[in-house]
Amino acid sequence: MALLGAAGCGGDDGGTAAGGGGSTGGGVELVSDGVITTCTHLPYEPFQFQEGDEVVGFDVDVVDEIASDLGVEQEIVNIPFETIQSGEALNAGQCDVAAAGMTITDVREENMDFSTPYFDATQALLVPADSGISSAEDLDGLQLAVQSGTTGADYAAENIPGAELVTYEDLGLLLTAVQTGQVDAGINDNGVLLDFVADNPELAVTTEFDTGEQYGIGVRTGNTALLDQVDTTLERIREDGTYDEIYTEWFGSAPSASSSPSPSASAS
Repeated sequence: MALLGAAGCGGDDGGTAAGGGGSTGGGVELVSDGVITTCTHLPYEPFQFQEGDEVVGFDVDVVDEIASDLGVEQEIVNIPFETIQSGEALNAGQCDVAAAGMTITDVREENMDFSTPYFDATQALLVPADSGISSAEDLDGLQLAVQSGTTGADYAAENIPGAELVTYEDLGLLLTAVQTGQVDAGINDNGVLLDFVADNPELAVTTEFDTGEQYGIGVRTGNTALLDQVDTTLERIREDGTYDEIYTEWFGSAPSASSSPSPSASAS
């Protein structure tokens, strides 16, 4: 388990809870005194990735806003995605929140409680720009890279039966596999793939699959006080323009009204 620092806003913690943790003035109990600990899985650029000695990204900035409203700082723990989506990390007290570009699904809702959605996503296909691959049908008999434990892997298994799926532990390995020709194509969330091809024109996103996914921030099941604060912060940053500022920083422009996340969660 790697503990990584991230920029955040400091403040008084309002007391220490049992077991070495802490609680804020609003009664939100935290794993560690004076910080909100975030579990994530690196790299997942531009949502969370290492830049020098710091972890930065869209998700990092969103959770920094939650930390600011709580009067604490954010610390980031980099762990396997499976440990995050299974709820194990939250239940074991490794972290307070899970922010990992994670789609809200029925299965994951059995393992943790989710915030209101904060980002809309869908699956996309990454291929060499000159490959001629532009659809699921074009993948028959070819190798398709998927990331372990993700909705992209689930989608490929259910909807692209003609491809041979090759599983990678993280996004970085998947991208490298497509870039170096180890596989013919890769599937993952559109946000991260579009970000990657912007700097790698030898690759292209040739199609997106309309999966209607939405990301949520996870908390331990039953941790109502923290979940309420997360939702309160998400509502605030939508209303005061902070969300659009963060979005613009990492994606180049503010989200359109049609692509802004709905305030009600939907499983996909």
